[in-house]
Amino acid sequence: MEERIFFDSIGVRIEGLFENAPGERGVVVSHPHPLYGGSMHNHVVKAIVRAYREMGYSTLRFNFRGVEKSGGDFDNGIGEQEDVEAALKYMSNNGKTHIDLAGYSFGAWVNALGLERYDRAERLLMVSPPVSFIDFSFLKYHPKIQLIIAGSRDDIGGHETIEKLLPRWNPEAIYRLIDGADHFYGDQADEIKTIIQEFLASD
Repeated sequence: MEERIFFDSIGVRIEGLFENAPGERGVVVSHPHPLYGGSMHNHVVKAIVRAYREMGYSTLRFNFRGVEKSGGDFDNGIGEQEDVEAALKYMSNNGKTHIDLAGYSFGAWVNALGLERYDRAERLLMVSPPVSFIDFSFLKYHPKIQLIIAGSRDDIGGHETIEKLLPRWNPEAIYRLIDGADHFYGDQADEIKTIIQEFLASD
């Protein structure tokens, strides 16, 4: 069962939900855009958490600064990178040495922005990186980029753009397109869960 916790992100108190499972595997999950109602309670974030929980991983989802009970204010992806790093540190301090970093939409962008600095993260998973809404030209090849999920009707994370960028990000990354899904996935979040569990099972 998830436990409500708080951790510090350079003077800002961050709210999260943490479930500590046996073993050394864990995942940190970042949520969509705070200025458009995004929080750790988003149904896609929950689907990612369920996918990992059912595969025996410890899970940590959290609210970026300025969201709900997290302190501070929206910082356009800069301070939010500190929040991700603090979440990874929290997971590490709880004995997790094999940590995935997963993000949906804005959360995927923040995770990608700070990828070079996130030494504790072993793999990066992105659900609908918002390539049609935010510039992703900064993201170069990185072997940690392992799984990208997109929707065929997504006008914020356009799959055609993702498919052009993929060879530069990591040509060996797994890419899955969910037919008929838009950026918000509606009743198709379970398909995200299935894809992630297939990815984890092949590890």
